[in-house]
Amino acid sequence: MKFVFRTIISLLLALGPGSASAQDADSDGDKTIMFTEDDPEMAAATAKALASLDEFLALSEAPPSDTERFKLKVKVRDGNVTEHFWVIPFRRTETGFVGILANQPEQVRNVVLGQNIEFTRDDISDWGYTRDGRQVGSFTVCVMFKKMSKEEVETMRDKYGFDC
Repeated sequence: MKFVFRTIISLLLALGPGSASAQDADSDGDKTIMFTEDDPEMAAATAKALASLDEFLALSEAPPSDTERFKLKVKVRDGNVTEHFWVIPFRRTETGFVGILANQPEQVRNVVLGQNIEFTRDDISDWGYTRDGRQVGSFTVCVMFKKMSKEEVETMRDKYGFDC
């Protein structure tokens, strides 16, 4: 089984808090990279994100004025395939979370771009937000950089504020 970890470049820049649309998300900036289920670097990045998830969720509920674009990366399963998507925006519910799927599915067929999806804490694989124009979190994206071209990585760092 393979896991698909995704990042969408256009959403990191274009979306403001509380907005998402298929037009914003369906761009040439959507980057998909395949990882095996047991990839040690991706597992470490996910573990790091989950270890600080409570702090992130508390911050997202009372965001400081210099922060924006709070997002969660969640896994969606369809049979034997798992794909990870950014959900922007999201909110807590009584049973977990709900938010808008911000990437175009490539492997799974049980969700669509722009769909409101419900998920639980167990489905979360990463989190991120922007502080003063710099990315905070997005640990899985930093692992993805290792499989991207130098030019793609430099673009992400320069235009979208990644420091990894």
